Amino acid sequence: MSETPSPAGAEPETEPDKKNSALLEPSDYNQFLLHSRTEILAVLRSLGEHVSQITIFFNEGKDLLLTSLISADNDGLMFDFGASAEMNRKAQEVDKLFCIASLDKVKIQFILRGLTRVEYQGRPAFRAELPDTVLRLQRREYYRLTMPVTRPLNCMIPLPDKDGQADSITVHVVDISGGGAALVAPPDYIPFETDSEFTNCRIDLPEIGTVVATLRVKSVFEITLRSGTVLKRSGCEFVKMPGPMQTLIQRYIIKVERERKARESGLA
Repeated sequence: MSETPSPAGAEPETEPDKKNSALLEPSDYNQFLLHSRTEILAVLRSLGEHVSQITIFFNEGKDLLLTSLISADNDGLMFDFGASAEMNRKAQEVDKLFCIASLDKVKIQFILRGLTRVEYQGRPAFRAELPDTVLRLQRREYYRLTMPVTRPLNCMIPLPDKDGQADSITVHVVDISGGGAALVAPPDYIPFETDSEFTNCRIDLPEIGTVVATLRVKSVFEITLRSGTVLKRSGCEFVKMPGPMQTLIQRYIIKVERERKARESGLA
């Protein structure tokens, strides 16, 4: 029996939006994860009502399936079959699938633990269990601002020294978002290790205010500049960032972007 989807399940001819299809690391955005079954169902039902395109990645991102959500309730989710019989077959053979969609400029991301072929109103469809969590992220919350070279930000990080006395170091912030920041400094200057945490870190945002937060190191690697200078770059996430602190960051990002656009248009 051939797997020919109905018109409602047919995939668009265009490729998925690569910008909106970029996978985000959920651990970087814990504060935006939904755990409540009621909230998860509300978000997924909205995807179905708006017939939003859902991109499903699997096999470590090597394969993808374009589909839409037919229904969402306490019994699980129902998806349209994709246009590709091969991708439909492959998707049924894996037990972890990453789903990405966008609804009113809000990015939705969740993980499915397997797809099962079923019949829905006389046509083939996929059924899946409800995801444990759903990441719901507005663009302003995950937009990452790369700092202008002429206007770098500094981050002051308190450190205990060998004698147990309070000490601190100051490093440059090369990019920042509502979820975290990337820091750079000479290789021997930052005593960072993956998963280490630093409390009461301070980032001064000119004309906006000072962000005080706990940083958790997610990645550490060395970079070499064109001049040959070697620096260590540390990607950090904000841990349980209070709402007012996130607001400061968003205000600063908006301010810098507005100034950049004004310069480009010749208004500044």
